Amino acid sequence: MSFLHVTKAQYLEDYKVAVSFNDGRTGVADLSAALKGDVFEPLKEISVFSQLRVDGELETIVWPNGVDLAPEYIYFQAFRDNSDLQGLFRQWSYIV
Repeated sequence: MSFLHVTKAQYLEDYKVAVSFNDGRTGVADLSAALKGDVFEPLKEISVFSQLRVDGELETIVWPNGVDLAPEYIYFQAFRDNSDLQGLFRQWSYIV
C-alpha cells in the first residue's frame, strides 16, 4: 500500500467520524481513545471536536486548534475489526 490519506471526513455524533481513504475504503472511526493529553483536551468538548475538517496538505483530519491525527490511526479505528487488515495493523504496531 502506498501512503494512506484521508480524503473525506464528516462528524457524526459523540467522537465518531465517517471517513473515506485514498484506498477506496470508507468507514466510521470512533476517535474517543485518542483524546488523551493536554493537546487533545479541548477536543473533549463536542462543540470543538465536531469542527474537524480534512487538511488538503496534510491529507488527514485536523481541528481549529492545530491538532491532527495520523491517517493510519484513523484507519485503524475505522477498520480495527476487519480480519483482512490485522496483519497491516500489526505492522503499524497498533496490535501485537
